[in-house]
Amino acid sequence: MIKRRDFLKKSILAGAAAAAAPMSFALKEKKPNILFVFIDDMGFADPSCFGNYKIKTPNIDRLASEGTKLTNFYVNSPICSPSRVAVMTGQYPQRWKIHSYLNSRKINKKRSMANYLTAKAPVTAGELKRAGYKTAHFGKWHVGGGRDVDDAPLPQKYGFDESLVSFEGLGERLLFEDHGLSRQSAKLGGKTTEIPKHNTTENYVNRSLKFMEESVEADRPFYIELFPNDVHDWHLPKEGEAEKMKSVTQNPWQQAFFAVLKEMDKQLGRAFDKVKQLGIEDNTLIVFTSDNGPTDWRRYYRDGWNPPGSTGEFYGRKWSLYEGGIRMPFIAKWQGKIPAGTINSEAICAGIDLSPTFLNITGAKASSEKDGQDMMPALLGKKFQRKKPICWQYGKPFATLMPGNKEFISPSFAVRDGKWKLLINPDGSDTELFDLQSDIKETTNLAAQKPEKVKQLKAELKRWAEEVGIDEAVKF
Repeated sequence: MIKRRDFLKKSILAGAAAAAAPMSFALKEKKPNILFVFIDDMGFADPSCFGNYKIKTPNIDRLASEGTKLTNFYVNSPICSPSRVAVMTGQYPQRWKIHSYLNSRKINKKRSMANYLTAKAPVTAGELKRAGYKTAHFGKWHVGGGRDVDDAPLPQKYGFDESLVSFEGLGERLLFEDHGLSRQSAKLGGKTTEIPKHNTTENYVNRSLKFMEESVEADRPFYIELFPNDVHDWHLPKEGEAEKMKSVTQNPWQQAFFAVLKEMDKQLGRAFDKVKQLGIEDNTLIVFTSDNGPTDWRRYYRDGWNPPGSTGEFYGRKWSLYEGGIRMPFIAKWQGKIPAGTINSEAICAGIDLSPTFLNITGAKASSEKDGQDMMPALLGKKFQRKKPICWQYGKPFATLMPGNKEFISPSFAVRDGKWKLLINPDGSDTELFDLQSDIKETTNLAAQKPEKVKQLKAELKRWAEEVGIDEAVKF
């Protein structure tokens, strides 16, 4: 059992082990490029290739037809900041005292949170940069900087050669017009440009295209994080675009959402096309997923409409540890390596698996031990077996934002091991056990019928909580 304070001590040993381990097939060839697309607040069934029957997302769908879809992919939090820490480091965000969204210094302190991800964290970009990669982050950041936090490290401190972020970060950034947090961000200094929100994804894609071109011209492999602020609300499409959706839905919130979704799909299509135009499809891995489930503010319910964004069959939404809050659409394309037009419904993968996967295919060395594991076998259609269950912690008393629909408020700890998922509060209350193989909608609580399974999964959660440094909260 490794406590958080001991975890970083193992970094040197882990790095040495990684250096000695056999490298992947990628090292026998030219190092692959990686384009990692991480959407903001997209539900499982928002792309039409995952179930959206109201509008089409043709470019996302095309990516799926040219690659593989995973239907058991999870992020490691139902909210943005910790979810992003997990995919950027390959480690549980609780290790870095980031378990909810980063806010002001006062609110972060009240929730026993760090103000930003330390630059000492093993961020994938830095590990790839040391392996010869050109690295860039274009889009939402939200792992430090913003509000009154003016001393967070710039993205370059984590290993990014270039960056263009939004109001939830520092350095060069795009700010939204007529937006309070953007005005607050502008006071923190640095190069800022104010534009309509509906133009931000286009600008992030523009920078991504230029970065790809420059990398190819320099004969350097690239790693790009393209993290749009869409489809996070408020949904503010170009004037007249929402009205075009009236034939699709009478829900005004969904009209605006669908307009933003279609524009985002259009812009992402430009990035996918550029990979083809540059002739690097055979040597570029494209990964597409989302940071958490769709929005669930109370204001939507007060107005009598369902909130925008869809989780399909899954229960729960953003800020919930039920499936709708953490199970995400996932697509990976690598022409000639990942089988095209395939679906993997068996492999259970998570955000923490992305960093070790990226490092393995590039031959880069891990600078610290990862919580995740290489999920490339799942992408190649081979057998993938998790070495450890996936664990989560989100909710009271540790978090302030909860679902507007009270039915979606989940217990604050969860674990998935194979087909089984346990949810429980730190005091042992509200214990729920689901067989996700036969009950994908989480309708039947089997905790009373399966006491041994509950005991086993509680023990897994206890071990995990001690390992990541939140064991003082666990009383079950």
